[in-house]
Amino acid sequence: MGLIRMTKYRTLLLATIGFNFSFLIWFSFAPFTGPMAEEFGLTTAEIGILASSAIWMAPFGRMLTGWLSDKYGAPTIFAIVLAYVGVFSMASAFAQDYTVFFVTRLIVATAGITFVIGIQHVAEWFEEENLGLAEGIYAGVGNAGAAGGALILPRVFGTGWSGPLFSTNWRAAFFYTGVVSIFLAVAYYTLGEAAKSEAKRQATADNASFTDWLHTATRYGTVVLAVAYIMSFGLELSMNGWLATYYREAFNQDNLVLASTFAATFSVAAGLLRPIGGYVSDLLARKEQNILPVFHGRYREQWTFVSLCFIVVTMFGMTLAGLSGVLLNAVAVGFLVGTACAFAEGAIFAQVPAMFPNSSGAVAGVVGGVGTVGGIVYPLVYSAPWLSSLHIGYSVVAASMIPFVLLAAWVFQPEIASVANTSGFVGGSGSDAPASTSDD
Repeated sequence: MGLIRMTKYRTLLLATIGFNFSFLIWFSFAPFTGPMAEEFGLTTAEIGILASSAIWMAPFGRMLTGWLSDKYGAPTIFAIVLAYVGVFSMASAFAQDYTVFFVTRLIVATAGITFVIGIQHVAEWFEEENLGLAEGIYAGVGNAGAAGGALILPRVFGTGWSGPLFSTNWRAAFFYTGVVSIFLAVAYYTLGEAAKSEAKRQATADNASFTDWLHTATRYGTVVLAVAYIMSFGLELSMNGWLATYYREAFNQDNLVLASTFAATFSVAAGLLRPIGGYVSDLLARKEQNILPVFHGRYREQWTFVSLCFIVVTMFGMTLAGLSGVLLNAVAVGFLVGTACAFAEGAIFAQVPAMFPNSSGAVAGVVGGVGTVGGIVYPLVYSAPWLSSLHIGYSVVAASMIPFVLLAAWVFQPEIASVANTSGFVGGSGSDAPASTSDD
């Protein structure tokens, strides 16, 4: 037992604070790409690679830490990640060679794997009927840490920064956020409790086998939710790391604080509106409301599909807004893209426990891990030198999402969706049968 008696709400608060800061330190480089590029002599394409590298470790890392959290408990794993992330963030502040800097920031970027740790931790405390909203609050407020970084860091560590240890603003930001990360690691380890009861903790640990994980990872439902998360959360990651640079470079905006503030509007929408996506999914299922009759009776799937289509449309809109030459048009449409991401992400993680009631932790690790691939690939498209302008990349990404939407349309058909958690691309049916034949 920790220093204080933990409840489900205190656990939710602890996990949310930890993940919110993890998101902040994950994308703490984004507001400072200008001065870093100047100091290390980086091109726009190289900045795109730096933004992409922030996601490289996340796919495997999330799958691994999801399993480790089941096996050893979330507080221990969360604390370990926060501790080493803090150490390497502090180290990156002293780097004089770009290779050393790149490697240390690559390790700092693994802060993003804490998502599935917190998902597992919250699931160990909340009842199934309240889990969707709880996870939506955790993920939504946590994701908004990227907006907090964009709004807070360039203001606290401004261009004229001159303080203890550093006279360079981004170096100071990386050092002091590292200090905070280590402090939070200690707090999480000492305060957190892995589950609401010892029986729950033991049951989770006993079911953390590789065979079960492999079976779950290849079900139709897992695969389609994972690719849907690529085009929602993966897109969110890519925009968090890119938009400040885009608003600055594409519109000749030299004000670092202003460009970061505009970028933060996307992060606010993508983070804080996420619980709405989960709530609408719950509401449609509870009222048995068909909004897309082609998937009759599959209420959660209908909302997820609509949200995915919304993402594609708004991404094409980003190109049109950028080509208009009006910065505020691009900011407004960027907010809509963030809204679409939030709705889809909330819908997806409302489906995870509903579709996989007996293995939601394993599915969360796969979906959360695979979903980050978009954050690796999309920044490379945004900054590709073969594009005629920085505005075109959004439409290229939107076009690449269409096959994902078609896959969702196939899996969400009632006859397939009803067995999506037992039938898969590899192997036969397993024991994780649907809770019911509909989304009630």
